Amino acid sequence: MSRDLFSLDIEVRWRDLDAFNHVNNASYLGYIEEARVRWFKSLSENWAGESAAPILAAINVNYRRPIGWPETVRITLFAERLGNKSVTLGHRLVSASEPDILFADGNTVLVWINRDGQSVGLPDTVRSACAE
Repeated sequence: MSRDLFSLDIEVRWRDLDAFNHVNNASYLGYIEEARVRWFKSLSENWAGESAAPILAAINVNYRRPIGWPETVRITLFAERLGNKSVTLGHRLVSASEPDILFADGNTVLVWINRDGQSVGLPDTVRSACAE
């Protein structure tokens, strides 16, 4: 797999900075989450439906370089693994103006569950988007 699925540019906000004037490590997770949710929404308005929704089972972030301010970060998602009930999405965070500057990379594992907490099959929209 490993084909780019979605990219999103996010401007670093002043409040994202820590005491050392670079983006706090927790803010990276928010950037990745925002890209993931917007990708789901681009596939279907009902991506988190009444019957099932994705949960985050695992996340791995390799912090490669601090992000300063001002900066616009480009988050790119790609499919690493497609299972029956889960998908592993890779992510890269780079400078939008200088894409050779890698801030972070890694992946997330998402599992779809129903309202009873039982895992269910991946939605067809997610499966087909990752398999293309």
